Amino acid sequence: MLKKLTISIVMAALALIGLTAAPANAQDRHVEVINETQHAIVQFFASNVDRGTWEEDILGEDVLPVGQSVNINIDDGSGACLYDFKAVFEDGEELVRTGIDVCTTTTYTYTEG
Repeated sequence: MLKKLTISIVMAALALIGLTAAPANAQDRHVEVINETQHAIVQFFASNVDRGTWEEDILGEDVLPVGQSVNINIDDGSGACLYDFKAVFEDGEELVRTGIDVCTTTTYTYTEG
């Protein structure tokens, strides 16, 4: 009887571990990118830190005007949380930020300085 109870407890614990591990992979990776600079963002890239190259321009033909924001799904299907961001501004300036945790970051603001 004690052996059955122990097995049941172990099975329940394993099931609970499986349930708590699942949300880590299914975390929300939506980030609101806010442009509080003096120049429009004309290109925006977000790439998993394990990649050696930038993914495609998320904005495509769109731009992110000064004072505006856009909600972006930064999920590449890999389950990764750490991403590098690259913003290209209308004046040609590029800003790269590395190691942003998109599983815990809900907003990311570009500012002057």
